[in-house]
Amino acid sequence: MRAKTTEERKLLEVFDPLAEEMELDIVRVRLQGSRDPGGSRFLQIMAERKSDGDINVTQCARLSRAISAYIDEADPIPGEFTLEVSSPGIDRPLTRLKDFETYEGLEARIELDRLAEGRKRFRGILAGIEDDHIAIDLEGEAETALMPFDWVVEAKLILNDELLKRGAEAKAARGEEDDLEDEDFDDDDFEDEDDLEDDAANEND
Repeated sequence: MRAKTTEERKLLEVFDPLAEEMELDIVRVRLQGSRDPGGSRFLQIMAERKSDGDINVTQCARLSRAISAYIDEADPIPGEFTLEVSSPGIDRPLTRLKDFETYEGLEARIELDRLAEGRKRFRGILAGIEDDHIAIDLEGEAETALMPFDWVVEAKLILNDELLKRGAEAKAARGEEDDLEDEDFDDDDFEDEDDLEDDAANEND
């Protein structure tokens, strides 16, 4: 689920080592938009620190520059595109088997690629993993349900009070590390080169 299409999987193979050098993990890659000549596309990268599952603005910028440098040289995406590197967010997507263990006890929404018990969509409390299956406690069900991870096409935490509480506790535990690092970061360094070229063109009009 980190990548859905063949094109995304090829990009992920390259982006993973770039993130690894920065002690980051790529959570998800999505490449959307038209492939037609003149069509604009949108490349979204979600990443997080290996240490605590978070990421700050400075780290997003560094990963963005590394990815941009690779794309400029290898040109794996024909035509124009916009690159966005961001954190997964508090109501994050769950894209790896380990995510279902990490966020055990929180509520999530899961969609499968096939019917199970007559439906594809489920909502419940994550109950960890068992081998290559995810476990989830569904409302109104006495027993914990097991679903093969390979069947999952989309999964995401649900924003509620419990999730907000855990997020606040994690932020407090990290302290001011991210704030101190971001103080040395100039937002202008995060601008995409294409955006700078557009600004220059507009000034000349």
